Amino acid sequence: MAKKSIDQVEVSGKAVLMRVDFNVPLNESLEITDDRRIQMALPSIKSVLDRGGRVVLMSHLGRPKGDENDGKFSLNPAAKRLGELLGTSVTMATDTVGEDAQSRVTALAEGDVVVLENLRFNEGEKAGCTEFAAKLASFGDIYCNDAFGTCHRTDASMVAVAQAMEGKPRVVGFLVAKEIQYLSDAIGNPERPFVAILGGAKVSDKITVINNLLGICDKVLIGGAMAYTFALAKGGSVGKSLVEPDKVELAAELIAKGGDKLVLPTDTHCGDDFSADCNKQVVAFGEIADEFEGLDIGPETAETYAAILADAKVVVWNGPMGVCEMPPFDAGTQRVAEAIAASDATSIIGGGDSAAAIQQLGFADQVSHVSTGGGASLAMLEGRTFAAVELLDD
Repeated sequence: MAKKSIDQVEVSGKAVLMRVDFNVPLNESLEITDDRRIQMALPSIKSVLDRGGRVVLMSHLGRPKGDENDGKFSLNPAAKRLGELLGTSVTMATDTVGEDAQSRVTALAEGDVVVLENLRFNEGEKAGCTEFAAKLASFGDIYCNDAFGTCHRTDASMVAVAQAMEGKPRVVGFLVAKEIQYLSDAIGNPERPFVAILGGAKVSDKITVINNLLGICDKVLIGGAMAYTFALAKGGSVGKSLVEPDKVELAAELIAKGGDKLVLPTDTHCGDDFSADCNKQVVAFGEIADEFEGLDIGPETAETYAAILADAKVVVWNGPMGVCEMPPFDAGTQRVAEAIAASDATSIIGGGDSAAAIQQLGFADQVSHVSTGGGASLAMLEGRTFAAVELLDD
């Protein structure tokens, strides 16, 4: 899936229309609480600016509904933060493809940057509208996709814009190139043992991933609330735990298919309420009392998983082992993170809560790669191809 990257095209005197992922978290004061996604886009942006190009940035932020609350989804805070990180003035358009955007793009000089307003303020983005895409496409001489977090989507800026720019250079940015390299190499030609560890709430979110990885991995370790659906499939008791009764049959099929490859917890840390100060107990997996719910893998499981991870050559992790935002039910996730960080394996953290946990625990510098896209990394682990990447230049 290797694609031509932004450093392989001549950008001097050219306008690069770059799709980035500035979908950053904001607090109630509309201040950015985590600017990693903006920082990850800097190398591609600087590559263009340093070589005499100009940059037109487009991104979405949140899920605007076309009502009076849409103001909180403006990309203004992202544009301001980008300017601070670049140490230069960044222009912000008040619309996406309207008169203000057009005039600001036309006025761009060498080394200038403009951020278009939130793509999702225009209905054409989610609809994949070709007319909307053509207007965006007119802003660039070169198309660059550096938004891995949305690579699995078919939004206008991801697919229709690139199609509209056929005949012009269409490349990946450094972030997308890195994500594809790590994830496709891990799946396509992994060193062994290759271990995947999957958590989170729902089996349904990860059925295809588990299915695909059982055919590739040496071990697939299961944690999080989805483990309780597997417990039900084995005839266990799950108390008040979060389960998907309609997925029990599928879980049973995965257990049968996985054999020794599919590793389930052996104990569970439970509470009689969803709170940090509830009554707690550790019980054998599948033996949760009626008034309790499973909130984390137990200490025995955490150590078993840590031992398996210590011997791995490649590790892919997606999803927490328990309620990682609520001590003491963050212990399983913390132990897994520690084990991954301490191992010599090529370690790929698949976005979302896992990425946040690695970051918060201070292990981000001790793993090989932290993905910026939870949904996109899961889609790659499922073995899916991305139209948004496939149509770019090889």
